[in-house]
Amino acid sequence: MLAAFRLASVARAPLAKLCTTSSRALSTASSPSPNIKYFKIYRWDPEDPNNEKPHLATYPVDTNDCGPMVLDALIKIKNEQDPSLTFRRSCREGICGSCAMNIGGVNTLACLCYIDKGASEATKIYPLPHMYVVKDLVPDMSNFYEQYRSIEPWLKSKTGKGEGQAEWLQTKDDRKKLDGMYECILCACCSTSCPSYWWNADQYLGPAVLMQAYRWIEDSRDQFTKERLEQLDDSFKLYRCHTIMNCSKVCPKHLNPGKAIASIKKRMAEVH
Repeated sequence: MLAAFRLASVARAPLAKLCTTSSRALSTASSPSPNIKYFKIYRWDPEDPNNEKPHLATYPVDTNDCGPMVLDALIKIKNEQDPSLTFRRSCREGICGSCAMNIGGVNTLACLCYIDKGASEATKIYPLPHMYVVKDLVPDMSNFYEQYRSIEPWLKSKTGKGEGQAEWLQTKDDRKKLDGMYECILCACCSTSCPSYWWNADQYLGPAVLMQAYRWIEDSRDQFTKERLEQLDDSFKLYRCHTIMNCSKVCPKHLNPGKAIASIKKRMAEVH
């Protein structure tokens, strides 16, 4: 009986080896070959001890082992190839506007921009154009936010709430007028695509801020409409807009800042 058991064990050994070899072959056959996509990314570090000038660094990414968005590729590069790569990100859902950058020559959000797997050339990624760069893909947003603060983007009242009034009410029709403006996430894609903003960013408020200004001008609950219009009545703050419409083309939320600016000009003409 012992001899028979040993014979059976020996007989099973080649079969087990054959099964293992077949499994490995099947696994190798089912795994796709790497699909390498190259990304050329703007790099600059102001604290670099070698004082290296701004340049493009090239990184290969296997798109078969990466998420579908450019932000996925950036995260993969940072995690696996170069931890010094610096960029902003947060929600990954096109809500926060943190990952705004110039991808393939177009201002957009990295989390909403699909990797172009079909293109043979490398995808070039830069920070938002015509802004001071903090590091790599991180622009300095200080001036942009200061301009936003200057329009006082909050509800302003001259009378205050009445006795027992809990909230400021408006009709459904008045509320509908704010659609297409309140959705702005202040990513600055539109403003940094505007040539007028490139040349006059210190005085021209830019598409994003002007659309937010009009959001409060159009709000039926706000009681400072006249004062808001007077604040914008300036040859640079508002009238540097020449309706080039780059702003409306690149908005990742598909809003229309150009239309909002035109509406401000129309309201301004009615006042005068």
